[in-house]
Amino acid sequence: MKKILVTQSSMPPFEEYIEMIRPLWDSHWLTNMGDYHKELERQLTEYFDVDYVSLTVNGHMALELAIQSMGFPENSEVITTPYTFISTTHAILRNKLKPVFCDIKEDFTIDESKIEELITEKTVAIIPVHVYGNICNVDRIKEIAFKYDLKVIYDAAHAFGETYRGNSVATFGDISVFSFHATKVFHSIEGGAVCCMNKEHWDRLYNLKNFGIRSQELVVSVGANAKMNEFQAAMGLCNLKYLPDNIQKRKKIVTLYQEKLDGSPHIQLNTYSNDLQPNYAYFPVLFSSETLREHIFYVLKEKNIYTRKYFYPITADEVCFRNKYRKIPLDHARDYSKRILILPLYPELDPKDARQIAEIILMELDKVPIKAS
Repeated sequence: MKKILVTQSSMPPFEEYIEMIRPLWDSHWLTNMGDYHKELERQLTEYFDVDYVSLTVNGHMALELAIQSMGFPENSEVITTPYTFISTTHAILRNKLKPVFCDIKEDFTIDESKIEELITEKTVAIIPVHVYGNICNVDRIKEIAFKYDLKVIYDAAHAFGETYRGNSVATFGDISVFSFHATKVFHSIEGGAVCCMNKEHWDRLYNLKNFGIRSQELVVSVGANAKMNEFQAAMGLCNLKYLPDNIQKRKKIVTLYQEKLDGSPHIQLNTYSNDLQPNYAYFPVLFSSETLREHIFYVLKEKNIYTRKYFYPITADEVCFRNKYRKIPLDHARDYSKRILILPLYPELDPKDARQIAEIILMELDKVPIKAS
């Protein structure tokens, strides 16, 4: 069987991108908030239905600078989820803040019912993560944040283009942060964005991503270099036009997988809330045991089909933390992490290949005895 990767970057027509970047050879303006950077910010501001968008070189820097822009005191506590990409945890730690891990619930997002018990006098913020396109309980989290005067920064890397009860996912919290990595539903090769509703906040983000430079002779604050360049912005502008069509193609693959795999007693499929308009970013499958997950992973790999154990292990248990968080009770997160597998999903995936992947999984599941209840 031909090699099938878990994801494949969506690309605009080659000639279209070449024509898009051709003017750069005339202007020689390759970075430093050029025309494409400004135009992508403008289009995304409309798309996200927010007042301000600040583009960055990648999603991690978007999150790290979003946290920094809040000006939290050093060693303050931030309640977050361990069921996320390691970037979320690193962004907190690199701001010299303490991550306080909260367990997750069945939809893989932070368990809002456990947040209040983790709040202390040192707590300054909640950083929830929308996972696999599933949206956190934004209403309850808003209530908790208001009650305890906490900031809410959403890691929305998995949720580009989604709406919840008719509202853009970018409008929730004090800030929502997106990743435009090549593997995402929408990408600009690398890239990221911070969405906010406040001009003063946008100015702080601008300073942080551009050394604090406001003119050739004026540096108003200490900052980093996290600007999105013109080649990235051009790719983003091209890809944004094809996003609706790509989401529909993803939906067809997801529907195919669901129709084939639904009903097996050995797996649990992801279900979206009726209030959500999803982007079909991922197709997670939760197996009945870690052993079965591992078996399916290697069976598919032997057939040149590459899946991903995403997220395994949870960030709290990564080697870099040297068992610092091992005793924290994160039962659901650890359990799901050991049983999760992400199947190949991208717009160009041939439905025949998706169907064959599902059939291989079903064939292996048929060999597993059903336990008596």
